[in-house]
Amino acid sequence: MTNNIADNSYLNSLGMQTRQQEAAATEEASSNELGQTAFLELMITQMENQDPLSPQENTEFIAQLAQFSSVEGLERLNSNFDSFTNTFVSNQALQASSLVGRSVSVPSETAQLLDNSVVGGTITLPAVTSDMTMNIYNESGELAEQIPLGAQSAGDIVFRWDGHRIEINGELTKWESAEAQPPGEYHFEVVATQDGEPQQLETALTANVNSVTAGANGQLILNLAGLGAVNINDVKQFN
Repeated sequence: MTNNIADNSYLNSLGMQTRQQEAAATEEASSNELGQTAFLELMITQMENQDPLSPQENTEFIAQLAQFSSVEGLERLNSNFDSFTNTFVSNQALQASSLVGRSVSVPSETAQLLDNSVVGGTITLPAVTSDMTMNIYNESGELAEQIPLGAQSAGDIVFRWDGHRIEINGELTKWESAEAQPPGEYHFEVVATQDGEPQQLETALTANVNSVTAGANGQLILNLAGLGAVNINDVKQFN
């Protein structure tokens, strides 16, 4: 029984010492922070106790006060800017959330063909060509369709493919597949004759926006069906 009392007394004493040390550390940390009021009191005390034979010039006090005010102002500015940045990112995310369910065009060679839907896209043609061909591969890597697009002028060429027919720059072409391709993921390869040589062209394809998230750096990320996460800055067109 005596040993238990002694042990409890020792633990209580140890706990009290620990709390006292923590309180002292907190007080010391607080005392190291120099507020504006403390700074002014320190400056007045310094003026009252300065050597009358070698007084400190007023410009030195003014410089000290200006320096302190500048630091305090910068801290408030940084705090306000951080708050503004957070609000701006939140507003951007709220506006971008309206894209959910819509489609966007992003640089890609792969897209999903959904039921009763189309795959849209843009082909970038750097120079006029006498012959352009679109090859479409299915999920197994097999050539599903080979569509001759003929001669085309330089610039962006907009197309829409529904698995059966293709539309170029708003006009339906005469080409038509023997039977409609089923829904699924397809790979698009567009080749055009440039300077007498075949050249694969860059394409931007449509994808549905499933959700929108904000990245660690404040950038907005679109989660696209079949493509995954894409930075909103990489979007070429909002459809």
